[in-house]
Amino acid sequence: MFAAILRRVELVLGRVDSFMTLTTRRLFLAILFLALVVIATREISDPDFWWHLRTGQYIIETRAIPRTDPFSLTRAGHPWVTHEWLAEVFLYALYTLGAFPLLSLTFAVLITLTLALVYARMPGKPYLAAFVLLLAALSMAPTWGVRPQMFTLLLASAFLYILEHHRQRLWLLPLLMVLWVNLHSGYALGLVIIAIYLFGETVEASRASCTLGHTAFSLRVAHFTRHVSRSLALVLVLCCVAVLFNPNGATLYVYPFETLTSRAMQAYIQEWFSPDFHRVEFQPFAWLLFSTLAAQALSGQRLSLTQTLLLVGLGYAALRSARHIPIFAIVAAPILAEQVEHLVRARLASPPRVTRGSVLVNWLILVLFVVASGARIVAVMNNQSNVERARFPAAAVDFLQTHAARGALYNTYAWGGYLIWRLYPQMQVFIDGRADVYGDAFIEEVYLQVYRGGDHWRAILDQYAVDFVLLEPSAPLVAHLARDPQWQRIYADAQAVLFQRVSLTGKP
Repeated sequence: MFAAILRRVELVLGRVDSFMTLTTRRLFLAILFLALVVIATREISDPDFWWHLRTGQYIIETRAIPRTDPFSLTRAGHPWVTHEWLAEVFLYALYTLGAFPLLSLTFAVLITLTLALVYARMPGKPYLAAFVLLLAALSMAPTWGVRPQMFTLLLASAFLYILEHHRQRLWLLPLLMVLWVNLHSGYALGLVIIAIYLFGETVEASRASCTLGHTAFSLRVAHFTRHVSRSLALVLVLCCVAVLFNPNGATLYVYPFETLTSRAMQAYIQEWFSPDFHRVEFQPFAWLLFSTLAAQALSGQRLSLTQTLLLVGLGYAALRSARHIPIFAIVAAPILAEQVEHLVRARLASPPRVTRGSVLVNWLILVLFVVASGARIVAVMNNQSNVERARFPAAAVDFLQTHAARGALYNTYAWGGYLIWRLYPQMQVFIDGRADVYGDAFIEEVYLQVYRGGDHWRAILDQYAVDFVLLEPSAPLVAHLARDPQWQRIYADAQAVLFQRVSLTGKP
Protein backbone atom coordinates (compact mmCIF):
# COMPACT_ATOMS: atom_id res chain seq x y z
CA MET A 1 0.00 0.00 0.00
CA PHE A 2 2.70 2.46 1.10
CA ALA A 3 4.89 1.45 -1.87
CA ALA A 4 2.03 2.11 -4.29
CA ILE A 5 1.45 5.59 -2.85
CA LEU A 6 5.16 6.29 -3.03
CA ARG A 7 5.26 5.27 -6.69
CA ARG A 8 2.33 7.60 -7.44
CA VAL A 9 4.07 10.50 -5.69
CA GLU A 10 7.26 9.82 -7.65
CA LEU A 11 5.24 9.72 -10.89
CA VAL A 12 3.61 13.08 -10.11
CA LEU A 13 6.95 14.64 -9.16
CA GLY A 14 8.46 13.31 -12.35
CA ARG A 15 5.71 14.96 -14.40
CA VAL A 16 6.16 18.24 -12.52
CA ASP A 17 9.91 18.08 -13.10
CA SER A 18 9.32 17.39 -16.79
CA PHE A 19 6.91 20.32 -16.98
CA MET A 20 9.36 22.64 -15.22
CA THR A 21 12.19 21.65 -17.55
CA LEU A 22 12.16 24.66 -19.84
CA THR A 23 13.71 23.35 -23.03
CA THR A 24 14.68 25.67 -25.85
CA ARG A 25 11.62 24.49 -27.79
CA ARG A 26 9.28 25.35 -24.93
CA LEU A 27 11.00 28.69 -24.39
CA PHE A 28 10.58 29.49 -28.08
CA LEU A 29 6.84 28.74 -27.98
CA ALA A 30 6.36 30.70 -24.74
CA ILE A 31 8.09 33.75 -26.22
CA LEU A 32 6.18 33.37 -29.50
CA PHE A 33 2.72 33.46 -27.94
CA LEU A 34 3.64 36.04 -25.33
CA ALA A 35 4.92 38.24 -28.16
CA LEU A 36 1.61 37.78 -29.97
CA VAL A 37 -0.27 38.95 -26.87
CA VAL A 38 1.96 42.03 -26.72
CA ILE A 39 1.48 42.80 -30.43
CA ALA A 40 -2.28 42.36 -30.13
CA THR A 41 -2.55 44.60 -27.05
CA ARG A 42 -3.27 48.07 -28.33
CA GLU A 43 -5.10 51.25 -27.48
CA ILE A 44 -8.80 51.41 -28.34
CA SER A 45 -9.20 53.54 -31.45
CA ASP A 46 -12.01 51.89 -33.42
CA PRO A 47 -14.76 54.52 -33.96
CA ASP A 48 -17.49 51.89 -33.58
CA PHE A 49 -16.23 50.64 -30.22
CA TRP A 50 -17.99 53.44 -28.36
CA TRP A 51 -21.51 52.79 -29.59
CA HIS A 52 -20.97 49.08 -29.00
CA LEU A 53 -20.03 49.92 -25.40
CA ARG A 54 -23.07 52.16 -24.95
CA THR A 55 -25.33 49.49 -26.46
CA GLY A 56 -24.03 46.93 -23.98
CA GLN A 57 -24.77 49.34 -21.15
CA TYR A 58 -28.25 49.99 -22.56
CA ILE A 59 -29.02 46.25 -22.73
CA ILE A 60 -27.76 45.53 -19.22
CA GLU A 61 -29.55 48.49 -17.63
CA THR A 62 -32.87 48.08 -19.45
CA ARG A 63 -32.67 44.26 -19.59
CA ALA A 64 -33.91 44.46 -23.16
CA ILE A 65 -32.30 44.24 -26.59
CA PRO A 66 -33.23 47.35 -28.63
CA ARG A 67 -35.18 46.69 -31.79
CA THR A 68 -35.37 50.35 -32.82
CA ASP A 69 -32.69 53.04 -32.72
CA PRO A 70 -32.54 54.96 -29.42
CA PHE A 71 -29.34 56.90 -30.10
CA SER A 72 -29.84 59.20 -33.11
CA LEU A 73 -32.16 62.11 -33.82
CA THR A 74 -32.44 61.20 -37.52
CA ARG A 75 -33.35 57.52 -37.10
CA ALA A 76 -35.11 57.52 -33.73
CA GLY A 77 -37.59 54.64 -33.72
CA HIS A 78 -36.22 53.23 -36.97
CA PRO A 79 -35.82 49.41 -37.00
CA TRP A 80 -32.37 48.28 -35.84
CA VAL A 81 -31.05 44.73 -36.15
CA THR A 82 -28.90 44.52 -33.02
CA HIS A 83 -27.00 41.50 -34.29
CA GLU A 84 -23.94 41.95 -32.03
CA TRP A 85 -25.89 42.24 -28.79
CA LEU A 86 -24.01 39.47 -26.94
CA ALA A 87 -20.61 40.91 -27.89
CA GLU A 88 -21.78 44.33 -26.68
CA VAL A 89 -22.92 42.93 -23.35
CA PHE A 90 -19.53 41.22 -23.05
CA LEU A 91 -17.75 44.52 -23.81
CA TYR A 92 -19.66 46.48 -21.19
CA ALA A 93 -19.32 43.72 -18.58
CA LEU A 94 -15.53 43.79 -19.05
CA TYR A 95 -15.57 47.59 -18.89
CA THR A 96 -17.38 47.57 -15.55
CA LEU A 97 -14.87 45.04 -14.17
CA GLY A 98 -11.61 46.57 -15.39
CA ALA A 99 -12.30 49.52 -17.72
CA PHE A 100 -10.18 49.95 -20.85
CA PRO A 101 -7.10 47.98 -19.68
CA LEU A 102 -9.11 44.79 -19.15
CA LEU A 103 -10.83 45.24 -22.52
CA SER A 104 -7.54 45.64 -24.37
CA LEU A 105 -5.89 42.70 -22.65
CA THR A 106 -8.89 40.37 -23.02
CA PHE A 107 -9.16 40.96 -26.74
CA ALA A 108 -5.40 40.51 -27.13
CA VAL A 109 -5.82 37.08 -25.52
CA LEU A 110 -8.76 36.27 -27.84
CA ILE A 111 -6.66 37.21 -30.86
CA THR A 112 -3.77 35.08 -29.60
CA LEU A 113 -6.13 32.15 -29.04
CA THR A 114 -7.26 32.54 -32.66
CA LEU A 115 -3.63 32.30 -33.78
CA ALA A 116 -3.00 29.35 -31.45
CA LEU A 117 -5.74 27.41 -33.26
CA VAL A 118 -4.10 28.33 -36.58
CA TYR A 119 -0.75 27.12 -35.22
CA ALA A 120 -2.34 23.84 -34.14
CA ARG A 121 -3.31 23.18 -37.79
CA MET A 122 0.24 23.70 -39.06
CA PRO A 123 2.98 21.21 -39.86
CA GLY A 124 6.63 22.14 -39.32
CA LYS A 125 6.31 22.95 -35.62
CA PRO A 126 7.76 24.84 -33.94
CA TYR A 127 10.15 26.96 -36.03
CA LEU A 128 8.73 26.85 -39.55
CA ALA A 129 5.17 27.07 -38.24
CA ALA A 130 6.12 30.02 -36.02
CA PHE A 131 7.64 31.95 -38.92
CA VAL A 132 4.53 31.47 -41.04
CA LEU A 133 2.28 32.30 -38.08
CA LEU A 134 4.09 35.60 -37.51
CA LEU A 135 3.65 36.49 -41.19
CA ALA A 136 -0.05 35.73 -40.91
CA ALA A 137 -0.31 37.73 -37.68
CA LEU A 138 1.33 40.79 -39.23
CA SER A 139 -1.03 40.61 -42.20
CA MET A 140 -4.01 40.48 -39.82
CA ALA A 141 -2.75 43.18 -37.46
CA PRO A 142 -4.29 46.26 -39.18
CA THR A 143 -7.79 44.98 -38.38
CA TRP A 144 -7.13 43.97 -34.77
CA GLY A 145 -8.77 45.79 -31.91
CA VAL A 146 -11.49 45.71 -29.29
CA ARG A 147 -14.33 44.96 -31.67
CA PRO A 148 -16.93 42.20 -32.21
CA GLN A 149 -15.23 41.16 -35.45
CA MET A 150 -12.56 39.43 -33.34
CA PHE A 151 -15.16 36.86 -32.30
CA THR A 152 -15.66 35.96 -35.96
CA LEU A 153 -11.92 35.39 -36.34
CA LEU A 154 -11.82 33.17 -33.25
CA LEU A 155 -14.86 31.11 -34.21
CA ALA A 156 -13.81 30.78 -37.86
CA SER A 157 -10.47 29.48 -36.63
CA ALA A 158 -12.26 27.04 -34.32
CA PHE A 159 -14.48 25.80 -37.18
CA LEU A 160 -11.44 25.15 -39.38
CA TYR A 161 -9.63 23.37 -36.55
CA ILE A 162 -12.55 21.03 -35.85
CA LEU A 163 -13.20 20.35 -39.55
CA GLU A 164 -9.55 19.49 -40.19
CA HIS A 165 -8.45 17.73 -37.02
CA HIS A 166 -11.43 16.74 -34.89
CA ARG A 167 -14.16 15.37 -37.13
CA GLN A 168 -15.44 13.31 -34.19
CA ARG A 169 -16.45 16.63 -32.59
CA LEU A 170 -18.52 18.02 -35.47
CA TRP A 171 -21.45 18.16 -33.06
CA LEU A 172 -19.75 21.20 -31.49
CA LEU A 173 -20.26 23.32 -34.62
CA PRO A 174 -24.04 23.90 -34.24
CA LEU A 175 -23.47 24.87 -30.60
CA LEU A 176 -20.73 27.29 -31.61
CA MET A 177 -23.03 28.65 -34.32
CA VAL A 178 -25.67 29.59 -31.72
CA LEU A 179 -22.95 31.58 -29.93
CA TRP A 180 -21.57 33.07 -33.15
CA VAL A 181 -24.88 34.34 -34.54
CA ASN A 182 -25.42 36.35 -31.35
CA LEU A 183 -21.89 37.77 -31.30
CA HIS A 184 -21.39 38.96 -34.88
CA SER A 185 -23.00 38.73 -38.33
CA GLY A 186 -19.83 37.10 -39.63
CA TYR A 187 -21.50 33.82 -38.62
CA ALA A 188 -22.31 33.37 -42.34
CA LEU A 189 -18.63 32.57 -42.86
CA GLY A 190 -19.08 29.45 -40.75
CA LEU A 191 -21.83 28.21 -43.04
CA VAL A 192 -19.68 28.94 -46.09
CA ILE A 193 -16.72 27.04 -44.62
CA ILE A 194 -18.82 23.94 -43.90
CA ALA A 195 -20.40 24.10 -47.36
CA ILE A 196 -16.98 24.29 -49.03
CA TYR A 197 -15.73 21.27 -47.07
CA LEU A 198 -18.87 19.35 -47.96
CA PHE A 199 -18.61 20.18 -51.67
CA GLY A 200 -14.86 19.61 -51.86
CA GLU A 201 -14.90 16.25 -50.14
CA THR A 202 -17.91 15.03 -52.11
CA VAL A 203 -16.16 15.84 -55.38
CA GLU A 204 -12.86 14.33 -54.21
CA ALA A 205 -14.70 11.15 -53.18
CA SER A 206 -16.33 10.88 -56.58
CA ARG A 207 -12.96 11.29 -58.28
CA ALA A 208 -11.36 8.64 -56.05
CA SER A 209 -14.18 6.21 -56.74
CA CYS A 210 -13.80 6.64 -60.49
CA THR A 211 -10.01 6.26 -60.29
CA LEU A 212 -9.94 3.18 -58.04
CA GLY A 213 -12.74 1.33 -59.78
CA HIS A 214 -14.85 -1.23 -57.92
CA THR A 215 -12.20 -2.98 -55.80
CA ALA A 216 -12.89 -3.86 -52.19
CA PHE A 217 -10.60 -1.02 -51.09
CA SER A 218 -12.41 1.52 -53.28
CA LEU A 219 -15.75 0.40 -51.90
CA ARG A 220 -14.50 0.93 -48.34
CA VAL A 221 -13.18 4.38 -49.30
CA ALA A 222 -16.48 5.28 -50.96
CA HIS A 223 -18.45 4.13 -47.91
CA PHE A 224 -16.27 6.16 -45.56
CA THR A 225 -16.43 9.32 -47.68
CA ARG A 226 -20.21 9.00 -48.01
CA HIS A 227 -20.42 8.77 -44.23
CA VAL A 228 -18.25 11.90 -43.85
CA SER A 229 -20.32 13.76 -46.45
CA ARG A 230 -23.55 12.83 -44.70
CA SER A 231 -22.11 14.03 -41.38
CA LEU A 232 -21.05 17.35 -42.90
CA ALA A 233 -24.43 17.76 -44.61
CA LEU A 234 -26.26 17.12 -41.34
CA VAL A 235 -24.00 19.58 -39.47
CA LEU A 236 -24.60 22.22 -42.15
CA VAL A 237 -28.37 21.81 -41.78
CA LEU A 238 -28.13 21.99 -38.00
CA CYS A 239 -25.98 25.13 -38.22
CA CYS A 240 -28.55 26.74 -40.54
CA VAL A 241 -31.22 25.94 -37.96
CA ALA A 242 -28.98 27.29 -35.19
CA VAL A 243 -28.97 30.69 -36.90
CA LEU A 244 -32.60 31.09 -35.85
CA PHE A 245 -31.60 31.13 -32.18
CA ASN A 246 -31.15 34.89 -31.96
CA PRO A 247 -33.42 37.80 -30.97
CA ASN A 248 -33.95 38.82 -34.62
CA GLY A 249 -34.96 35.37 -35.88
CA ALA A 250 -34.89 34.71 -39.62
CA THR A 251 -33.86 38.32 -40.33
CA LEU A 252 -30.27 37.25 -39.67
CA TYR A 253 -30.33 35.02 -42.76
CA VAL A 254 -30.30 38.07 -45.04
CA TYR A 255 -28.54 40.67 -42.87
CA PRO A 256 -24.95 39.72 -43.83
CA PHE A 257 -25.79 39.98 -47.54
CA GLU A 258 -27.35 43.42 -47.07
CA THR A 259 -24.10 44.57 -45.44
CA LEU A 260 -21.92 43.09 -48.20
CA THR A 261 -23.98 44.77 -50.92
CA SER A 262 -24.24 48.20 -49.28
CA ARG A 263 -23.03 50.77 -51.80
CA ALA A 264 -22.26 53.42 -49.19
CA MET A 265 -20.25 51.08 -46.98
CA GLN A 266 -18.15 49.92 -49.92
CA ALA A 267 -17.59 53.50 -51.13
CA TYR A 268 -16.99 55.46 -47.92
CA ILE A 269 -15.83 53.14 -45.10
CA GLN A 270 -12.07 52.62 -45.29
CA GLU A 271 -11.86 49.03 -44.03
CA TRP A 272 -14.16 47.96 -46.87
CA PHE A 273 -11.72 49.38 -49.45
CA SER A 274 -9.30 47.15 -51.34
CA PRO A 275 -5.89 46.98 -49.60
CA ASP A 276 -3.54 49.75 -50.69
CA PHE A 277 -0.19 48.03 -51.18
CA HIS A 278 1.59 51.40 -51.12
CA ARG A 279 0.90 51.40 -47.36
CA VAL A 280 3.33 49.54 -45.11
CA GLU A 281 0.64 47.77 -43.07
CA PHE A 282 -0.55 45.83 -46.12
CA GLN A 283 2.87 44.55 -47.16
CA PRO A 284 2.69 41.42 -44.92
CA PHE A 285 -0.55 40.43 -46.64
CA ALA A 286 1.14 40.77 -50.03
CA TRP A 287 4.01 38.57 -48.84
CA LEU A 288 1.60 36.00 -47.41
CA LEU A 289 -0.40 35.89 -50.64
CA PHE A 290 2.57 35.58 -52.99
CA SER A 291 4.47 33.22 -50.68
CA THR A 292 1.51 30.85 -50.63
CA LEU A 293 1.24 30.87 -54.42
CA ALA A 294 5.00 30.50 -54.91
CA ALA A 295 5.37 27.70 -52.36
CA GLN A 296 2.56 25.74 -53.97
CA ALA A 297 4.12 26.12 -57.41
CA LEU A 298 7.61 25.09 -56.22
CA SER A 299 6.60 22.21 -53.96
CA GLY A 300 4.65 20.42 -56.67
CA GLN A 301 2.27 19.17 -53.99
CA ARG A 302 -1.32 19.21 -55.15
CA LEU A 303 -3.81 21.13 -53.05
CA SER A 304 -7.12 19.51 -52.27
CA LEU A 305 -10.22 20.96 -53.89
CA THR A 306 -11.34 22.23 -50.50
CA GLN A 307 -8.05 24.09 -49.95
CA THR A 308 -8.21 25.51 -53.48
CA LEU A 309 -11.76 26.78 -53.03
CA LEU A 310 -10.93 28.37 -49.68
CA LEU A 311 -7.77 30.04 -50.99
CA VAL A 312 -9.33 31.36 -54.19
CA GLY A 313 -12.58 32.53 -52.60
CA LEU A 314 -11.06 34.17 -49.55
CA GLY A 315 -8.11 35.52 -51.54
CA TYR A 316 -10.54 37.31 -53.84
CA ALA A 317 -12.50 38.61 -50.82
CA ALA A 318 -9.28 39.92 -49.21
CA LEU A 319 -8.19 41.68 -52.41
CA ARG A 320 -11.63 43.23 -52.71
CA SER A 321 -11.82 44.40 -49.09
CA ALA A 322 -9.08 44.76 -46.47
CA ARG A 323 -11.63 43.73 -43.85
CA HIS A 324 -11.40 40.15 -45.13
CA ILE A 325 -7.60 39.81 -44.95
CA PRO A 326 -7.63 38.12 -41.51
CA ILE A 327 -9.99 35.41 -42.76
CA PHE A 328 -7.68 34.71 -45.69
CA ALA A 329 -4.70 34.60 -43.32
CA ILE A 330 -6.13 31.94 -41.00
CA VAL A 331 -6.83 29.75 -44.06
CA ALA A 332 -3.61 30.43 -45.99
CA ALA A 333 -1.09 30.11 -43.14
CA PRO A 334 -1.44 26.32 -42.59
CA ILE A 335 -1.43 25.74 -46.35
CA LEU A 336 1.77 27.79 -46.73
CA ALA A 337 3.39 25.91 -43.83
CA GLU A 338 2.43 22.59 -45.42
CA GLN A 339 3.90 23.55 -48.78
CA VAL A 340 7.15 24.89 -47.31
CA GLU A 341 7.48 21.88 -45.01
CA HIS A 342 7.20 19.68 -48.09
CA LEU A 343 10.07 21.64 -49.64
CA VAL A 344 12.25 21.57 -46.54
CA ARG A 345 12.44 18.07 -45.13
CA ALA A 346 15.65 18.50 -43.16
CA ARG A 347 15.47 17.45 -39.52
CA LEU A 348 17.95 17.42 -36.69
CA ALA A 349 19.51 13.97 -36.32
CA SER A 350 18.85 14.09 -32.61
CA PRO A 351 17.26 16.59 -30.24
CA PRO A 352 19.64 18.95 -28.45
CA ARG A 353 20.75 17.73 -25.03
CA VAL A 354 19.03 19.43 -22.11
CA THR A 355 21.30 20.45 -19.22
CA ARG A 356 20.52 22.16 -15.93
CA GLY A 357 22.51 25.17 -17.06
CA SER A 358 20.51 25.55 -20.25
CA VAL A 359 17.23 25.21 -18.33
CA LEU A 360 18.25 27.99 -15.92
CA VAL A 361 19.29 30.24 -18.80
CA ASN A 362 15.98 29.57 -20.56
CA TRP A 363 14.02 30.46 -17.42
CA LEU A 364 16.04 33.67 -17.06
CA ILE A 365 15.30 34.61 -20.68
CA LEU A 366 11.59 33.89 -20.20
CA VAL A 367 11.38 35.95 -16.99
CA LEU A 368 13.11 38.90 -18.66
CA PHE A 369 10.77 38.64 -21.65
CA VAL A 370 7.71 38.47 -19.38
CA VAL A 371 8.85 41.61 -17.53
CA ALA A 372 9.53 43.47 -20.79
CA SER A 373 6.16 42.36 -22.19
CA GLY A 374 4.37 43.48 -19.05
CA ALA A 375 6.04 46.90 -19.26
CA ARG A 376 4.99 47.23 -22.89
CA ILE A 377 1.38 46.29 -22.12
CA VAL A 378 1.22 48.76 -19.21
CA ALA A 379 2.59 51.52 -21.46
CA VAL A 380 -0.08 50.81 -24.07
CA MET A 381 -2.84 50.91 -21.48
CA ASN A 382 -1.56 54.15 -19.97
CA ASN A 383 -1.62 55.73 -23.42
CA GLN A 384 -5.36 55.17 -23.91
CA SER A 385 -6.40 58.69 -22.90
CA ASN A 386 -3.85 60.23 -25.30
CA VAL A 387 -5.14 58.13 -28.19
CA GLU A 388 -8.72 59.05 -27.33
CA ARG A 389 -7.94 62.76 -27.43
CA ALA A 390 -5.92 62.42 -30.63
CA ARG A 391 -8.60 60.55 -32.59
CA PHE A 392 -11.85 61.84 -31.10
CA PRO A 393 -13.21 65.29 -30.07
CA ALA A 394 -12.70 64.68 -26.36
CA ALA A 395 -12.05 68.32 -25.46
CA ALA A 396 -15.03 69.58 -27.48
CA VAL A 397 -17.28 67.06 -25.72
CA ASP A 398 -15.88 68.23 -22.39
CA PHE A 399 -16.90 71.76 -23.40
CA LEU A 400 -20.46 70.63 -24.24
CA GLN A 401 -20.78 68.81 -20.94
CA THR A 402 -19.34 71.71 -18.93
CA HIS A 403 -21.88 74.07 -20.46
CA ALA A 404 -24.73 71.56 -20.09
CA ALA A 405 -25.54 71.86 -23.78
CA ARG A 406 -28.86 70.48 -25.00
CA GLY A 407 -30.23 70.22 -28.51
CA ALA A 408 -29.89 68.43 -31.81
CA LEU A 409 -26.32 67.79 -32.98
CA TYR A 410 -24.88 67.34 -36.47
CA ASN A 411 -21.56 65.47 -36.37
CA THR A 412 -18.86 63.78 -38.38
CA TYR A 413 -19.70 60.15 -39.22
CA ALA A 414 -16.58 58.69 -37.57
CA TRP A 415 -17.28 60.54 -34.31
CA GLY A 416 -20.87 59.40 -33.89
CA GLY A 417 -20.07 56.37 -31.78
CA TYR A 418 -17.84 58.36 -29.43
CA LEU A 419 -20.54 61.02 -29.04
CA ILE A 420 -23.12 58.34 -28.22
CA TRP A 421 -20.85 57.09 -25.44
CA ARG A 422 -20.10 60.55 -24.03
CA LEU A 423 -23.34 62.48 -24.60
CA TYR A 424 -26.29 60.08 -24.73
CA PRO A 425 -29.01 60.53 -23.50
CA GLN A 426 -28.47 64.29 -23.06
CA MET A 427 -27.86 64.69 -26.80
CA GLN A 428 -28.57 62.46 -29.77
CA VAL A 429 -26.26 62.19 -32.76
CA PHE A 430 -27.03 62.92 -36.39
CA ILE A 431 -25.19 59.83 -37.62
CA ASP A 432 -22.78 57.17 -36.39
CA GLY A 433 -21.03 54.02 -37.59
CA ARG A 434 -24.19 51.91 -37.86
CA ALA A 435 -24.42 52.34 -41.62
CA ASP A 436 -27.09 49.65 -41.86
CA VAL A 437 -29.42 51.74 -39.66
CA TYR A 438 -29.09 54.87 -41.81
CA GLY A 439 -29.00 53.28 -45.25
CA ASP A 440 -27.22 54.28 -48.46
CA ALA A 441 -29.76 56.96 -49.44
CA PHE A 442 -29.53 58.82 -46.14
CA ILE A 443 -25.73 58.72 -46.06
CA GLU A 444 -25.34 60.02 -49.61
CA GLU A 445 -28.32 62.36 -49.95
CA VAL A 446 -28.59 63.79 -46.45
CA TYR A 447 -25.42 63.39 -44.37
CA LEU A 448 -22.90 63.92 -47.20
CA GLN A 449 -25.02 66.69 -48.75
CA VAL A 450 -24.56 68.68 -45.54
CA TYR A 451 -20.97 67.62 -44.86
CA ARG A 452 -19.84 68.75 -48.31
CA GLY A 453 -21.71 72.04 -48.03
CA GLY A 454 -24.04 71.14 -50.88
CA ASP A 455 -26.89 73.30 -52.14
CA HIS A 456 -29.36 72.07 -49.53
CA TRP A 457 -27.24 71.98 -46.39
CA ARG A 458 -29.22 74.77 -44.68
CA ALA A 459 -32.55 73.17 -45.46
CA ILE A 460 -31.45 69.81 -44.08
CA LEU A 461 -30.11 71.32 -40.84
CA ASP A 462 -33.39 73.24 -40.51
CA GLN A 463 -35.42 70.09 -41.21
CA TYR A 464 -33.82 68.29 -38.28
CA ALA A 465 -33.74 71.44 -36.11
CA VAL A 466 -29.99 71.11 -35.60
CA ASP A 467 -28.64 73.39 -32.86
CA PHE A 468 -24.97 72.31 -32.82
CA VAL A 469 -22.50 71.23 -35.51
CA LEU A 470 -19.34 69.38 -34.49
CA LEU A 471 -16.81 68.72 -37.27
CA GLU A 472 -13.09 68.41 -37.92
CA PRO A 473 -11.58 71.76 -39.02
CA SER A 474 -10.96 70.48 -42.57
CA ALA A 475 -14.60 69.57 -43.23
CA PRO A 476 -16.02 71.53 -46.22
CA LEU A 477 -19.09 72.62 -44.23
CA VAL A 478 -16.91 74.52 -41.72
CA ALA A 479 -16.14 77.25 -44.25
CA HIS A 480 -19.86 77.73 -45.01
CA LEU A 481 -20.80 77.92 -41.34
CA ALA A 482 -18.01 80.44 -40.64
CA ARG A 483 -19.56 82.81 -43.22
CA ASP A 484 -23.18 82.28 -42.20
CA PRO A 485 -24.58 84.81 -39.64
CA GLN A 486 -27.00 82.16 -38.32
CA TRP A 487 -24.09 80.16 -36.91
CA GLN A 488 -21.49 81.08 -34.33
CA ARG A 489 -18.26 79.23 -33.56
CA ILE A 490 -18.21 78.59 -29.81
CA TYR A 491 -15.25 76.20 -29.56
CA ALA A 492 -12.26 75.21 -31.66
CA ASP A 493 -9.03 73.28 -31.29
CA ALA A 494 -6.77 71.28 -33.60
CA GLN A 495 -9.14 68.32 -33.40
CA ALA A 496 -12.62 69.81 -33.72
CA VAL A 497 -14.72 72.89 -34.39
CA LEU A 498 -18.08 73.43 -32.67
CA PHE A 499 -20.76 75.76 -34.02
CA GLN A 500 -24.05 76.77 -32.42
CA ARG A 501 -27.13 78.18 -34.15
CA VAL A 502 -27.74 81.85 -33.32
CA SER A 503 -31.27 82.84 -32.25
CA LEU A 504 -33.22 85.78 -33.62
CA THR A 505 -31.82 87.95 -30.81
CA GLY A 506 -28.32 87.30 -32.10
CA LYS A 507 -27.39 85.07 -29.15
CA PRO A 508 -26.67 81.33 -29.15
